[in-house]
Amino acid sequence: MSRENRGTAALLAVMLGVGAIGWWVELRPALRVEPSRLSTLPLRLDAWLGYPIPVEEAVERILEADYNLQRAYQRREDGALVWLYVGYYGTRRGGRPEHTPGQCYPSAGWRIETQRSVSIDPARGLRANEYVVSRESEQHVVYFWYRSHRATGMLGALDTSLDRIRGRFDGGRADGALVRISTPFLPGGEERARARLDAFARQIDPLFDQHWPVEFPAG
Repeated sequence: MSRENRGTAALLAVMLGVGAIGWWVELRPALRVEPSRLSTLPLRLDAWLGYPIPVEEAVERILEADYNLQRAYQRREDGALVWLYVGYYGTRRGGRPEHTPGQCYPSAGWRIETQRSVSIDPARGLRANEYVVSRESEQHVVYFWYRSHRATGMLGALDTSLDRIRGRFDGGRADGALVRISTPFLPGGEERARARLDAFARQIDPLFDQHWPVEFPAG
């Protein structure tokens, strides 16, 4: 067999192998999600006391999540506030939202002043995208990241896509969530606001491991 023919045969074998794996993944039973465990995320976190904030129906329709969790947490000693939003998307929904903070803040009248990525808890691999946003006299620091039951601290399309591919081959599960936390600050108080979010993120993220939704074959 000539070198050219061997190359063609090898390419054909690879294509057949990829096709067979694709069929194997697609023929697995569809997964049905039960997201209610997210609602049991604690309202009391050491110095923080949370209360639910309902998501408006019109916003829910836009987000198209399997489950939305929205809360405000207030620190008892000084009244500092952190807002938490979690949008969960099961495997059927593709595991990642289409509407991200980069779209939602400007559409709600907020200006994104600065943006960067930050490392919050290297031991957990927890990173976040950071925005500093403003609207009229208000200024907020915003952290958001993506996570699944396998991994946390994902920043965007590339790492979430790789995580979903891994999930498809590891049990067929490819769900995920957007986690967003934000806090207001007064002029000169940006670093204190950032420290507040760092501390809150380190507290809240490990709890998702215990309160993550379950998925099981539909039937």
